[in-house]
Amino acid sequence: MLYIVIAFLFLAIVLYFLLGGADFGAGIIELFTSDRNKDRTRKTMYHAIGPIWEANHMWLIITVVILFVGFPDIYSNMCTYLHIPLLIMLLGITARGTAFAFRNYDAIKDDKTQGFYNRIFVYSSFVTPLFLGIIAGSAISGQINLQATSFMDAYIYSWLNWFSVTVGLFTVALSGYLAAVYLIGETEDDNERQRFVRKARIMNILVVIFGGLVFIAAEIENIRLAHWIFGNAISLTAVISAAISLLVLWLFIYYGKKKIIRVFAAFQVTMILLSVGYTHFPNLIMVKGGQNLSLLANHAPAKTIEDLGLGLLIGSVLILPSLFYLFYSFQKKNELV
Repeated sequence: MLYIVIAFLFLAIVLYFLLGGADFGAGIIELFTSDRNKDRTRKTMYHAIGPIWEANHMWLIITVVILFVGFPDIYSNMCTYLHIPLLIMLLGITARGTAFAFRNYDAIKDDKTQGFYNRIFVYSSFVTPLFLGIIAGSAISGQINLQATSFMDAYIYSWLNWFSVTVGLFTVALSGYLAAVYLIGETEDDNERQRFVRKARIMNILVVIFGGLVFIAAEIENIRLAHWIFGNAISLTAVISAAISLLVLWLFIYYGKKKIIRVFAAFQVTMILLSVGYTHFPNLIMVKGGQNLSLLANHAPAKTIEDLGLGLLIGSVLILPSLFYLFYSFQKKNELV
């Protein structure tokens, strides 16, 4: 049952990156869109994520619940040593969701508050994935010091380092890339489609640049990232698969296959997560001194894990079909509009 719980944990993390990341990416795309094209971008974005945007955070909630119930030691250490970036990320999610709701459903759309909502939405769309990436980078950076005796060592240097920041920037670029690719299939206008293709190309370049900076920062801070990714067959195969799928994706974009490209973009991100996560599994948090926090060693009592796994299995039977139908129904509604 423990492996079932772990499988649900990683599934929730991956789906939050794929769906929530693209959700944040839509705001990033808007942030870097010229004023004359912003209205059209917002219209396309509302069309794509408006009806279901809130459902994306379900995966984050599932992740938190699994960690809180099933792995309390890991949860408590994350909330202690990474509470500052966690707080900023949660504030970003709250601010972004509030701004999205107010600017989209406000009865009066011509007053100055719309500009205020717009700024909150786009800036929080940037800040949230930035700190999500910083948290992810901090978890594997080995900078968390469980023996820290000062505020800076315990609560600042655990996440404020070059590696974690570059992972955050990489996550921002990856979110923008996912959103641009997804939005290519949400418009029937050829000019609009080409505009999102250009956005996807720019974000793709930024992903490569920030990905390179992640490796440079890892070498500077003595993090064995290159060894993790290229030092075993599974991670290396995942990287090669991501690279091949990238070439296929752009080939499909060239030939106007706008629906299937989403599958390849999602596959790329999944392979990137797999390439990094496979080597140091089951360790979820790498800490100074080698006392890593493991999903296999630092878990709740067997009875708790059994009940949690059973609850996740039952919940998936009830929730997942409804979620898939939600996506399907709104996709059909959009096709009829």
